Amino acid sequence: MAGPSDIAPRAPLTARVNQALRRVPAWTLYIVGAGWGGWLFWLAATGGLGVEPIEALEHRYGELALQLMVAGLAVTPLRQHLGLNLMPFRRAIGVLCIFYVVAHFLVWAVLDVQRVAAIWADIVERPYVTIGMAAFLMLIPLGLTSNDWAVRRLGGLRWRKLHRLVYPAAVLGALHYVWLAKGFQVEPLVYLLAILGLLALRIRRGRARVAG
Repeated sequence: MAGPSDIAPRAPLTARVNQALRRVPAWTLYIVGAGWGGWLFWLAATGGLGVEPIEALEHRYGELALQLMVAGLAVTPLRQHLGLNLMPFRRAIGVLCIFYVVAHFLVWAVLDVQRVAAIWADIVERPYVTIGMAAFLMLIPLGLTSNDWAVRRLGGLRWRKLHRLVYPAAVLGALHYVWLAKGFQVEPLVYLLAILGLLALRIRRGRARVAG
């Protein structure tokens, strides 16, 4: 167990990081996130993503969505356990996550599969596509209500309950990636374990609050 001398240096460093983060406007994340998505599309269109550009672009967008999902789920534990305050960026992280989920879906549906009948057949016949589509559909209402007007319209309590859909969506998204991966790959499992670990922290905190 760490003693007081081990913990003491952390607070000033965290305070300095938080102070630096307060100088960064949240809107810059939207510009960087959208710009990176556009840059990846440009690379795919100009041969910069290899011999299978559509597959590579689809993979990149999906992976970025999962990374942002993990980042969004980590915001609260980072504040609670380390004192790192990323709360001003949580909405931007969530919106960008959904942006990349939609981009991932569109590349798959429009550029890869292309035909409505084939899209429907994949959803029905391939389990990893089925769970990926379920995660996608869960995230759509979250994207549509990620604004102040929706919070006022729904009320804080109903809005928070609706946005808990992110938890099953995150698990399904990670399972989609694990199932999609060819052979044994560590990276998809890392995302799944990270998401399960972050959700476990939330469950533990919720039980502790009820017990207290």
